[in-house]
Amino acid sequence: MNKKIIPSLTMTVALSFFLVLTSCKNEVKDPVKKEVAKTVYANDVIPFFDHWKLILGDGSNAGIVNDFENKDFFFTENDGTSDWVVFKTPNGGDTHGTSNNTRTELAQVKKWYPKTANEKLTATLKVMNVSATGDARVAATHSVVVGQIHSADKHENEPLKIFYKKFPGHTKGSVFWHYEINTEGEDNSGRWDYSSAVWGNDFSVVGTEANTYPEEPKDGIALGEEFSYEVKVKDGMMTLKFTSEGHETKTFVKNLIESEYTTKADIPEQTQKLFVPIGQDGVERKEAYAGEGCFFKLGAYNQTNGKSPEINKNWCSGAETHGGNIEKQYQDGNYAEVWFKTGSISVSDNAVSNEGYFAKND
Repeated sequence: MNKKIIPSLTMTVALSFFLVLTSCKNEVKDPVKKEVAKTVYANDVIPFFDHWKLILGDGSNAGIVNDFENKDFFFTENDGTSDWVVFKTPNGGDTHGTSNNTRTELAQVKKWYPKTANEKLTATLKVMNVSATGDARVAATHSVVVGQIHSADKHENEPLKIFYKKFPGHTKGSVFWHYEINTEGEDNSGRWDYSSAVWGNDFSVVGTEANTYPEEPKDGIALGEEFSYEVKVKDGMMTLKFTSEGHETKTFVKNLIESEYTTKADIPEQTQKLFVPIGQDGVERKEAYAGEGCFFKLGAYNQTNGKSPEINKNWCSGAETHGGNIEKQYQDGNYAEVWFKTGSISVSDNAVSNEGYFAKND
């Protein structure tokens, strides 16, 4: 009679342990999963891009730019604390419309009429770079426009441009804003700007020689220093508010539907110094911007270009452009770069499509 062999408990445990080890050795291990960094788009930082089309520094219209980036001109950065939307544009390259200057800038998809408007634009930003070269005697040199109101009609002039300007070797730059007259008549060649200082100097403070700079402003804004602006237009009146930590808050009010510059005698002294000597001595139509569609702009509109100052001593900087080579301009500081942390836009029911402006200028 055969005896059944019953393995002992010890043998059973040992066998089980061996099988587990063998099984583990034969398993194919999963490769280490690398975490792919999620792209942070501009609309993740400031969710208001349905209201804008983006003009890039190569003159092209990128349209409405949700979930969009362009590493040359428009992208996001984190400074260790916050995400920012970056607008970057060279001194020289293809431009949009009839402008002499490059821009990476948002343009509002709707336009509104100052008399019936109830519109608002806000932004918090810091300027990270302005052109390293340019003739210091030219008022626009070393500056960038970071916000605008633009007319979509007739002359397409600008009742508001917000500037930042800093000379090489200075720690602090200036913030100022411009009102451009809406010139009377069909000839717009006599148009001119009037500049108001916010912190630091206005547009008219220039160098005595091409590479000689005026005194640094004591109450200016440094590169990388945050400041904010608020623009309201209601019932024909434009109200501006500028704030920055450690600086006095400044407010301004300007009538956009009734001109104060309707005769030659009304031309202010600043304009007589800057614009009249080069033939820009026009007057404004009595109703200013009334009846014209206007719209907001926001970004980096580089005011430094490579055109000769002999053409226009206020706007033609004679700066380095490397023949339009963007990479070389970025390498040696010949560009404008502006970072925006927050922004908002309020659009009234009276606003209408601005497609006509884009059709004319794209």
